[in-house]
Formats: sequence, structure tokens, C-alpha cells
Amino acid sequence: MRAKGKKVSHVHLRYLNPLPSDLEEKLRRFKKVMVAEMNMGQLLKLVRADYLIDAIGINKIQGRPFKVSELVTRISRALEE
Repeated sequence: MRAKGKKVSHVHLRYLNPLPSDLEEKLRRFKKVMVAEMNMGQLLKLVRADYLIDAIGINKIQGRPFKVSELVTRISRALEE
């Protein structure tokens, strides 16, 4: 996917227990890993603990889905760092 001149990709997990056996391999291909969650960051903690990947969390606990603009803003900010 290419938006505003920046390359981004995504991995969609269809199940969490057990996590896919090749998830670590896939995540290590990326320079930065961000985990968008509709909770306090439980998946982020698993990714950090199990794979020792310094992932960045995007969390929302308001009971409403993410807006595209929220994700674009957070991703753009992370890519600038």
C-alpha cells in the first residue's frame, strides 16, 4: 500500500490462540511494527514479550472503531521518527 508517498504494509491476524507459527518471521521483515488494538494493548504485550520486537501500540478503548484519519496520523508520525 502506498499513501502520501510512504510505503506501509499490514498483517491481519485471523486468530490469536495460538498465534500463527510464522508471525515472528513476518514481523521481523518490517523496520517498524505497529499494533492497532481496540483495548489496552494485550496483543502488543504478547508481541513484545514473545518475539522481543519493539512494537508501537495504537490503542483505542472508547468502544468505537478507529477512523482512517486516526490511523494515518499515528502511522505518519511514527514514520517520521
